[in-house]
Formats: sequence, structure tokens, C-alpha cells
Amino acid sequence: MRFELDAVYVEEEMRATALARRVIAALPPGVPVYHVPDGRIAARADRGAADPFAAGKRRMVIMRRRSRFLTGCPAASNEFACCGYLVMELASNCPMDCGYCFLQEFVADNPGFQVYANYADAFAELDRVQAAADRPLRIGTGELADSLAFDSLTGMSRDLVRYFAGRAGLTLELKTKTDEIENLLDLDSRGRTLVSWTLSPERVFRSSEHRTASPSARIAAARRVLEAGYRVGFHLDPIIACDGADRDYSALLDELFATVPAARIEFISLGGLRMTPGLRAAARRRFPRDPMLLGEEVLAPDGRYRAFAPLRMRLYEAINRRIAREKPGVRVYLCMESAATYRRVLGAAPPAPAALGARLADGNRRDG
Repeated sequence: MRFELDAVYVEEEMRATALARRVIAALPPGVPVYHVPDGRIAARADRGAADPFAAGKRRMVIMRRRSRFLTGCPAASNEFACCGYLVMELASNCPMDCGYCFLQEFVADNPGFQVYANYADAFAELDRVQAAADRPLRIGTGELADSLAFDSLTGMSRDLVRYFAGRAGLTLELKTKTDEIENLLDLDSRGRTLVSWTLSPERVFRSSEHRTASPSARIAAARRVLEAGYRVGFHLDPIIACDGADRDYSALLDELFATVPAARIEFISLGGLRMTPGLRAAARRRFPRDPMLLGEEVLAPDGRYRAFAPLRMRLYEAINRRIAREKPGVRVYLCMESAATYRRVLGAAPPAPAALGARLADGNRRDG
């Protein structure tokens, strides 16, 4: 058990499910379990709490998902280059508490940590999507919740890895800031599960990434799952343009490449810190002394605060040069940046979303 819970709420309709039984059996002593008719009510913000968002993270709600599981990546739009990622929403919110996290705004009204006990229904959706697809697909679970946080309770990763192991043409991406990988190590993924880590320099981790594993622990975990037969990738996102950031990110990449051979890395994505006005206000209210949240960003045309464009470009270019020193090269792509930025940093127009998505899904890292 890596994270503390104040209580677990189980929707009556889901109390006999395998997931509910697994969680309750694995709970440490003293965590109360309540049965409720509607998990959506239990997930609502407690407005009487000093920090309703933080309080929600300590309340697990096991419930039925009432809408489809598969969606397009929430970052996809006509404004930005897109990696062709599909999202499978199996949970909502996260027991970790990063100062810059977009969930502070996105799920502010229902911050209870929701876990969907009918997640096996997602497999039928996947079967239908794959049957209609004309390319390999990469499916991620780490957008609205960390993919592996609480996996010691839910065991959900084991069912996912087994399902994807039997589906040629589908790649599962488990995205995490933890080192909670024990459930993965004895499974044969048949190369169809990719585990990715969001990485930040030590200074950003200490300032902003509360209750996450350290960068060194994440990198060490990546080496272990690589040795267990999984593919690995990394997200440098959000990149924060603080003083000395170029040195910090270079040192982070030095440590990464000393531990995980560049030739075995599927991709490294880059994305700068960006915040809507609402998120920026919420983050600064909750973490008023975090220097990583106090930069002098400008309001960009997309309505988000970002580092001043020349500074952001210089940092992207410095990071990309450091990555490019590794031979053979590692595929790099940008997240939530314009095609013009993509061309300036990477020297080429961004691939079409379907093309890049297929390349990232099929494990062929050297196709451009």
C-alpha cells in the first residue's frame, strides 16, 4: 500500500464485482468501507473540507462507469500536432498531488478517486474499435488517473496486460509517476504493453510532485520492467522553464540514458508547462510557495499560460540536442504544441496523427 485512504465507498451494484472484492481484501486495517446507492454522490467535493480536492484523493469510490470507456486524447485538436493516442478511462483522479496537475480544475467538482468496477466492459469496446481500425492503435489509461497508483489494491494492470497480450495490433500504454510495478513483473506481455514514466528533474520533483516516486526510482523501475519484457517510453511533460532548467534536464537525461539504453526506448515526448487561467489560480491557491508555479508566463493564443515562446523554444531545442547525442536516436515528439513549433524544434512537419500513432503503437522505432 503506497497511499493512504480515509475511506472506501462501494456502489451497491458493484459490491459483488471482482475489483471490489480485491480492494476490500487488500485494504490495511482501519480503513472503513461503506456501501452507497450511487457512487457519483460519494465522489462529489466535500465543500466543508479545508482543501476539497486533496480530501477527495483520500476517498476511493468503486462504482460503475455509465458512459463509454474509450475516448480521443483530450489534448487533440486542430491547433496542435497530435500523436494519435486513444484514452481508456478506467479511473478518475490520482492519490498523488502534483502542483501543476490539470485535474485540480478538471475534476474539482467530483474529486473522489473513482475506480470503475465494470472495466471489463472496456474490452468489448476495444474489440469493436480494433475491428474497424486500419492501423495499429496505442491505448493509454494514464490521462485522468495514474495507471499504476493503487494497483497493489486493484490488480487491474494484470487483467489489462493479459488482454492486450492476445491482441496483435493493439498496444497498451500504462503511464505513471510511481514505482509500483510488482504486478507486472511475472506476466508475459508479448511486447504489447508499453510502460511509460513522466520524468522531471530532481528540483521540480521536490518542489511540485508530492507523493510521487523520485525520478531515480522511476528510472530504476523502468529498467526492471524493460528486463521483464515490456517496452518503455518517457514523457518530459510538463517541462518547466525555471532558472537552470537546461542543466537540470540534461542531468536528468544523463541519468536516464545511463540506466535505460537509448536503443530500448520507444519514445520521449516533450511538452511545456501550460495552464488555463482557472488551473493557474487553483494551483497557486493550493501551493502558494511552490516556485515552479510562479513563473512569468504569458497568455498564449490557445488561452493557456505558457513560458515566453523564445525561452520555451530554446529549452526544447537544448533538450532535443541532448537526446540526439544518443545513438541510435530516440524518437521525440511534442505534445500540445503547434505545427510551427514542431518544425522549429524537430526540423520537420509533424506526421499525421494516424501515422504517428501507428508508429508509436507498433514498436518500430526507426521508421522516421
